Formats: sequence, C-alpha cells, structure tokens
Amino acid sequence: MDAPDDRLELVVDPARPTGRTLLAAGVEQSYVDVADPRYLHFEYVRRMAAVIDLAAPPGRPMRALHLGGGALTLPRYLAATRPGSTQVVVERDRAVVDLVARDLPPLPAGVEIQVADAREAVTAAPAGTYDVVLADIYRAARMPPHVATVEFAAEVARVLRPDGIHLVNVTDLPPLVHARVQAATLRAVFADVCLVADRRMLRGRRYGNLVLAAGRRPDRLPVPRLVVRALRDPAPGSVLHGPALDAFVAGARPRTDASAR
Repeated sequence: MDAPDDRLELVVDPARPTGRTLLAAGVEQSYVDVADPRYLHFEYVRRMAAVIDLAAPPGRPMRALHLGGGALTLPRYLAATRPGSTQVVVERDRAVVDLVARDLPPLPAGVEIQVADAREAVTAAPAGTYDVVLADIYRAARMPPHVATVEFAAEVARVLRPDGIHLVNVTDLPPLVHARVQAATLRAVFADVCLVADRRMLRGRRYGNLVLAAGRRPDRLPVPRLVVRALRDPAPGSVLHGPALDAFVAGARPRTDASAR
C-alpha cells in the first residue's frame, strides 16, 4: 500500500511469530510472513491473489506491475507461486522502501523497485508490457484522485497485454459510494469487470476493503471459479458480475480527471 508517513514501523504478530505488520502512524498498511510468502493475512490480499491464481495455469510466470509496494506481500507471493515472474513495484515513499529493505527478507528474484508516483510510472511504461497490474494506492486512507479516473484506467489498459488483468484495492464504508464510482470507472475502459467483497460489506454492515478485477477482453475473468474461491475464504466473500454488478453500479458515474479536481 502506497502510504507515506514519517512514523513507520514493522511489528511482530504476537499470534504468528514470523508475521510482520507494516504500520504507518499506527495504521496497518501491509503484512508479510518472513518464513512463508504464501501466507496472506489480509482478506483483500487473498482476494487479489485468488484472481492471480486463477488467471493463468498454475506456476506459469507472469509479468506484473504493482502500484503501491508496502511490505511487498503480493510480489513475494507471486515469486513463490510463479517462479520466473518479472515484477516491477512502484512505491512513492522512499522511507517505506528503505525500511522494508533493511528489516525484511531480500527481494525475490525478478523483482525491481521504483520510487515514483504510480500514475507517472504507468504513463511512462511501454504499451502491452504486463499480464497484470495491481493497484493498492492510498495516502492517509484515501485513494489519490489522479489514480481513480477513467484516464488513469485507460493508461493501465494500455500497458496491459491483450489478455491482461487489472486489480484494484478499494477501501470504503457504507453506502459504498466510492466503490460504485470506481466500478463504473473501470467499466468505462475494460470489457470485463467484477467485484469481490465480504458479504457483510455488500449488505452495508461494515467498513473495509473490496477488490475490483478488470480484463481487457470480454469474459476474461475467471468468475465461476472465483465465486467458489471467495466462498471458501476464511472471510467468505461474494462476487458481483454482469447483472449483479449492473445493479451495484446503477446511478454511479465514472470519475474523470476533470471531475476529480
């Protein structure tokens, strides 16, 4: 998660001695198990990983762009589950990069770190480069407006390969206005979009994280298998796609650079 703060620390998980939580001003930003990169503590990270797992045959290397680095949870996971993957991680906060480099295991093979703004990095990337672009970009618990627009989504689509997938972590609270706008924004650019979230969130009963997945081509997303995977998660989730997502998004308008100002 891209969240600059001058009060950064890594704390040991008392329930899991090999677990480390990255905190910024006391707020959880990411979690990594130093002994097992396949262990994913946060439910939204497991939902993003589920899409990655199902997007291509097991073990096939991917080329991934991560927007927001944090403790490098998903880059480590991808390196462990898909050896040979090539990954670029964009993190705007040098202090986060330095802390993770100093106090966590070394970068897996094939992982490159760039200290840069996410939108600038995407705009500078060559077209058709990545299999997956993962966005977990927050500053003070807020998604920066310049990475939440149709124009930004179009740049992400440009750097994806024709079969590519875009994943976005969205933090929201009832009545999920931000999530509805973000879903509408991605639908303005991508041919296939779904949302994965805790069922309690969709019922307006809690604050938390939702995951949006978007594919460049129609029917790209592994929705039926994702439904099964979401139901089996320790925090069971639902997948909204097609008519269900139509109903969720109804009335929400895509955000543009002009409307985000």
